[in-house]
Amino acid sequence: MYKQGKPISVWPIGYVSNQFETPIDPGPIREKESIIILDHQFIDGLRSLQVGDKLMVVFYFHLIGEDELELLQYPRGDRSQPQRGVFTLRSPNRPNPIGVTEVEVLSINENEITVKGLDALNHTPILDLKTI
Repeated sequence: MYKQGKPISVWPIGYVSNQFETPIDPGPIREKESIIILDHQFIDGLRSLQVGDKLMVVFYFHLIGEDELELLQYPRGDRSQPQRGVFTLRSPNRPNPIGVTEVEVLSINENEITVKGLDALNHTPILDLKTI
């Protein structure tokens, strides 16, 4: 049963490895390959995953500070557009800094999954993977 204000604990299952260290527009990040490196204890969870599969990657926006939350935001910071509610945007500034992105699996090597389409930064904690 849901109880407002009760914390929920999650633990990373791995992290992102790519060349992007600081926040930028997500487009260029999605165009490059990233590697999802899972903790070795989760390798069996990759059984039946194949090259070409689509995955939903759930990750934690680890660089966002708690004081940055605004429920009304300009899309991508563009003040020429009207403000919108955070739940209608893909902004990392959210009540719970959790991101999701659909990716394509390019290769799998033990606990390393090379993907394309991920818009998470280097060292971003991975919370979950789900096939689509």
